[in-house]
Amino acid sequence: MELQRQLIVGLGNPGAAYETTRHNLGFMVIDEISDHFAVPVTEKRRDVWFGRGRIHHCRTVLAKPMAFMNRSGPPVLLLLDELGLKPEDMLVIHDDIDLAFGRIKIKEKGGHGGHRGITSLMDALGSGDFARLRMGIGRPDPGMDVSDHVLGRFTPEETVQLSRFIQMGREAAVTVLCKGTKEGMNRFNRNTQQST
Repeated sequence: MELQRQLIVGLGNPGAAYETTRHNLGFMVIDEISDHFAVPVTEKRRDVWFGRGRIHHCRTVLAKPMAFMNRSGPPVLLLLDELGLKPEDMLVIHDDIDLAFGRIKIKEKGGHGGHRGITSLMDALGSGDFARLRMGIGRPDPGMDVSDHVLGRFTPEETVQLSRFIQMGREAAVTVLCKGTKEGMNRFNRNTQQST
């Protein structure tokens, strides 16, 4: 039987200045899941907000580490320890410049791909053995710094599609949670944008 991912972590940066930036897509998807399934993320342990609840028949914990992206690992490690979970029990949702905007890709494990939040998680956990839900934000325009791109806001054209993209992230995360990573990959790892 395939392992159930019991903890869903969204990556982002705390504070109003970052709320609507590309780098905060992980937080946006967690908020969408929280609102849709009435699982409030209102408990706090040090630098992580989290909430426990049920999504369909599946128990889950939703979490948002609040120590800034490049320090996400230690608070997630503390939460895993408190919950008695292993990295393999976790799904991490994050933005990804290597995927076009609107694309989703699920991976069972892997490297960090240059993503500072994933790097921090791997450093803290000593492992890359956790599932990832990669949310495409596309690459910066020529000559634009990557940091400026990921910390920038969505274009007007992207904003039109953003709500549906975040809903797709929710659907993908719930599929992984309740039906397994392979089912999620089969359904969402397609080349066409925003197809389910």
